[in-house]
Amino acid sequence: EMPALDPATVSVQTGSSYPEPFAARCAARAKRALGDALGLRNFGVNLVELPPGTESSMRHWHDRQDEFVYVLSGELVLVTDAGEQTLGTGMAAGFPAGVGDGHQLVNRSDAPAVYLEVGDRLPGDGTVYSDIDMVLPHGGAARHVFRHKDGTPY
Repeated sequence: EMPALDPATVSVQTGSSYPEPFAARCAARAKRALGDALGLRNFGVNLVELPPGTESSMRHWHDRQDEFVYVLSGELVLVTDAGEQTLGTGMAAGFPAGVGDGHQLVNRSDAPAVYLEVGDRLPGDGTVYSDIDMVLPHGGAARHVFRHKDGTPY
């Protein structure tokens, strides 16, 4: 088996596993899990396309996972506690684990945007969604067991 592949041969996963009404905001997001297709175990790599008007995710942060994004084409708006920053082709952003500053990418342009997202796969990662009443507790990612911040399930 060769160690390289054409990303176009990797199946596209659209949308998200979020409960409604949040899933609708990411419904057009298209991901190709390149890291999985290449057998990577310590970190994930996704090739993501966001059509106009689509959000990458709800604004969130991870307690154990570092995240990195690199814009390959198009324009995205990065939303954090500091406000909004426009990211164009060739720009990168990083989000260290444990920093409680949620992030999200939004395509407000009239053309698709494509970016790479990279994150480590440390066990026991939890996710907090900054602007909504939702968390993904430790170990929840594999089962996508989203909960309200008081612990009750969605």
